[in-house]
Amino acid sequence: MPGKKTESPTIVISRTDSIGDVMLTLPLAGVLRSHYPNAKLIFLGKSYTKAVIACCRHIDAFADWDELKKLPDLDREAAFRAFGADSILHVFPDKEIARLAVRAQIPIRVGTSHRFFHLFTCNRRITFSRRKSMLHEAQLNLKLLKGLGIEAEYALPELNQYAGFAPVHALSAEWSGLLAPDKFNLILHPRSRGSAREWGLENFEKLINLLPDSRFRIFVSGTREEGEGMREFLQGNPRIHDLTGKMSLDQLISFIAASSGLVAASTGPLHIASALGKKAIGIFAPMRPIHPGRWAPIGTQACFLVKNEECSDCRKSGNCHCIREITPEQVAEKLG
Repeated sequence: MPGKKTESPTIVISRTDSIGDVMLTLPLAGVLRSHYPNAKLIFLGKSYTKAVIACCRHIDAFADWDELKKLPDLDREAAFRAFGADSILHVFPDKEIARLAVRAQIPIRVGTSHRFFHLFTCNRRITFSRRKSMLHEAQLNLKLLKGLGIEAEYALPELNQYAGFAPVHALSAEWSGLLAPDKFNLILHPRSRGSAREWGLENFEKLINLLPDSRFRIFVSGTREEGEGMREFLQGNPRIHDLTGKMSLDQLISFIAASSGLVAASTGPLHIASALGKKAIGIFAPMRPIHPGRWAPIGTQACFLVKNEECSDCRKSGNCHCIREITPEQVAEKLG
């Protein structure tokens, strides 16, 4: 792909994993847009991330991998051909997507060199290791741009400006009426759908009790299933406004945008709040590769807490004492 900024290539960004991963891929789209202002950028992702992509001003179209997978093989190949793509970036390696890109004759196919199937499906293979690197996920994603002739190295504070993220739907009166204009409207997101080590409901309960009612209004977000699993916690404190299972993702994005801040482990809502410029406090375990050096929120008001020691004895345990030993007082101090 030539590097002239006047050209208008069609580029597919393939990332078919979770919301947090997708959020940290948005700066890549912004950097691409800065090099190719007239490009058509297509994001290939899972259905439930579509609302996230709709909020990114750099992305022109969303291709739903969950729907494409349902098609017969030849129809799926035809759909890939219909992208009219000049190149595809395999940000999240997927053997079937890589195979389809070859069959659809996408000219430039960029992937990491350490995936064996990329040897036969990618004609531009970039050598780097996510697991062993000290770089942040958002910085690692940019490594793939070398396949398009773009050398892109940015400090994390610089990358925040490339996300291009803002809600596309106004917050309805139903939800805006819950917010207190004279208080800090704080969203707590205790669960992670298995994507991260969790801080524990007992710590969230203690945090709520530390925050004065005169200054804070408390909301708890999560899926319907997560809400069912937290029923005793949600019903046991009259200060909690329960949002679990009551909002679509686009509504939650708008609600986060209207709120004051959010506390969570390494989850999608944490990175959404961060990209929206909210006070976003991440609670992390110190072990690689899930440590904050790799996954910290990167917004202008984002910060994180992590225990400053090696985490080894609870590496294989979902009940990680290294994250649960971060105190509610430490989080309350970050909230100010």
